[in-house]
Amino acid sequence: MVSQEQRRRQLAREKFLRQQQRRTDARRKARIRNSVIASALGVIVVLSVTVFLTKPFEDNGKTENANADVTPSATPSKAPDPCEKPAAGKVKSQTWKKEPAMSIDESAKYTMKLDTTCGEIDVALKASAAPHTVNSFNYLLGKGYLDHSKCHRLTNQGIYVLQCGDPQGTGMGGPGYTIPDENLKDKSLKGGVYPAGTVAMANQYNAQTKQGRDSGGSQFFLVYQDSQLPPDYTPFGTVSEAGMKVLTKIAKAGAEAPDPQTGNTAPNATVVINKATITES
Repeated sequence: MVSQEQRRRQLAREKFLRQQQRRTDARRKARIRNSVIASALGVIVVLSVTVFLTKPFEDNGKTENANADVTPSATPSKAPDPCEKPAAGKVKSQTWKKEPAMSIDESAKYTMKLDTTCGEIDVALKASAAPHTVNSFNYLLGKGYLDHSKCHRLTNQGIYVLQCGDPQGTGMGGPGYTIPDENLKDKSLKGGVYPAGTVAMANQYNAQTKQGRDSGGSQFFLVYQDSQLPPDYTPFGTVSEAGMKVLTKIAKAGAEAPDPQTGNTAPNATVVINKATITES
């Protein structure tokens, strides 16, 4: 027969075991919870870096926001505007439903001339390596598509580019159609670097999801200093030596604070393409 004292001790021991089990369960749940939190934070960090690297160059040729949720590229610094006032005129608003038919001679030499408020920027185009891209600009510039348009973005930390090609000047515009990615294995793209002087297409490609290929429109960027970027953006031209001096002048003027609506860090300089043309030689 179990005495009262033995029964009391048995109940006390069972209570102690239950308490120990509850503590063990609580510690296990805490470890799981902390593990999930750590994993989630890791994903957020990775996605934040991915957004920073990809968002500045998005352009689906329709109505995308090319710079939404972008980390500011630099601490804003206001400098005197080194550029002239824009020529009188209005930007085009026309769009097209499909890519224009091929009309260029891929074996010929083409030069794109950007007559900007900051100076003339000549770009030797790579017609044989990027025929769809060069043909598209040949068509658009023949229509005056980029005349009077602003270069809407300047980045001067991590990547060093001036982004242009959107008549809306917001990073959301495009011609209404898209063109394929081209020349992504160009010999100039060594070690994941787009060298200074490179002119390349913006697009919507997301390296994490592997989606957004062949989404270029009319937006492009001019690299004024070697920039670490994956080879995902069609390199289709090279800026002349005189054009690089113009880009350097624009870059030295710095960038404005990010626009609250678009996230763009616009150049302090008033960079407007008064006239854009392509000539064949």
